[in-house]
Amino acid sequence: QVQLVESGGGLVLPGGSLRLSCATSARTFSRYAKGWFRQAPGKEREFVAAIGWTGGNTVYADSVKGRFTISRDNAKNTVDLQMNSLRPEDTAVYYCAASRGFIATRSPREYDYWGQGTQVTVSS
Repeated sequence: QVQLVESGGGLVLPGGSLRLSCATSARTFSRYAKGWFRQAPGKEREFVAAIGWTGGNTVYADSVKGRFTISRDNAKNTVDLQMNSLRPEDTAVYYCAASRGFIATRSPREYDYWGQGTQVTVSS
């Protein structure tokens, strides 16, 4: 059973930064693509960022490009999302997901396992 556990969410002022981390339980999943998605109240879940298994292939949503950075440490089986210049519209529950594919992808249908989510609130 693969488990993903997110951490690092919280309340931050506009313009501030947060770093989310996702730990996976199964070592074998270190070889597959990982992604971050988010869901704001009353909205559908949307893609944020994804990273291929080597770490050299990354994809970002246009809304976060240049502000967010996804990275992974396969030795520790973790994937992080560094979020800078946060805006109120970034407020959402952020979910980590693991795919059985090797290439970073935007489609949630490509991800088989999901974490429980961590709340990020950007507000003054």
